[in-house]
Amino acid sequence: MLKHLTIIINLVFMTVGLSAQQLPLYSQYTMNRFLINPAVAGTEGYTTVSLTAREQWIGFKGTPKTHSITIDSKILPDSYIAKAVSIRKKKRKSSRAGRVGVGAHIYNDHNGPIDRTGIEGTYAYHLTVEKTLISFGLSVNFFQMRLNTDKLTLSDDMPDDLIDGGKHTLFIPDASIGIYAVSKDYYAGISTINVLQSTVQFGKNRTGNYHLNRQYNIMGGYKYELNDNFLLEPSLLLKIPQIMRAQLDIQMKLHIKREYWAGLAFRTGSAFCIFGGAKVDRYYIGYAFDYNFNSLMKHTFGSHEIMAAVKFGETARRYKWLNTY
Repeated sequence: MLKHLTIIINLVFMTVGLSAQQLPLYSQYTMNRFLINPAVAGTEGYTTVSLTAREQWIGFKGTPKTHSITIDSKILPDSYIAKAVSIRKKKRKSSRAGRVGVGAHIYNDHNGPIDRTGIEGTYAYHLTVEKTLISFGLSVNFFQMRLNTDKLTLSDDMPDDLIDGGKHTLFIPDASIGIYAVSKDYYAGISTINVLQSTVQFGKNRTGNYHLNRQYNIMGGYKYELNDNFLLEPSLLLKIPQIMRAQLDIQMKLHIKREYWAGLAFRTGSAFCIFGGAKVDRYYIGYAFDYNFNSLMKHTFGSHEIMAAVKFGETARRYKWLNTY
């Protein structure tokens, strides 16, 4: 009993110490870079709908779970949106259509007794410099954080002003910004999450504070074509939380005939990941398994993540030199 209690205590403190305490963790970030940087919205030319389901440390109760859906698209000069605007104005003016990307993100995070459900809207503006697309993005985020007191087990019956009779549901706004560059051979970007660092008060006497911490993400990757059938893609993601240690993800992915991929990744903090996926027509699906090198793996089946995506639009809508995934 003491052994299991020690494991649970370590889990709690690990959750507090990780940069993913407020932001979800993704192993297959290259499949949906929009989750990391708002400036990615619309840069593929397609309308893309992506789904993500992730569960960490399977085998324990109350461990982090993430479910999300994203959609992003480029507004094209001949799109229905652009035409409708022109008809209403009854004038032909210079349009930014073709340079604008939009997106949305709906998500739900479970972490022990805390549930977080939110929605995010994104606007991005694209510029072309020679053979490189440069995008600037802004996201506005609004989410609800709820404390499930039914999942709390207190050590005694003493009253707690933060729980008893207090406010258990909080509504929090914030914003994110980013810049992203992509070409045929490489992509790179930097983003700032929780720019406003919103603070809300909770508890019976509003004595508790919940503060969003700013985080900086630096992402980059390069695509090296070995031959007609194989393409190698090394990439990295550096996450720099404002008040915690930075975390670096390093990945190496091999594309096979542009229809299959497999790769390995290392995350500082003693985590190793293996992942792979396939493309069928316009549909994409990927799976990742995370293995921790610490003693936690003796009591869990690791972390699992599934991502799926579908792309709408003809190839003429996108940049012909841009290879996805």
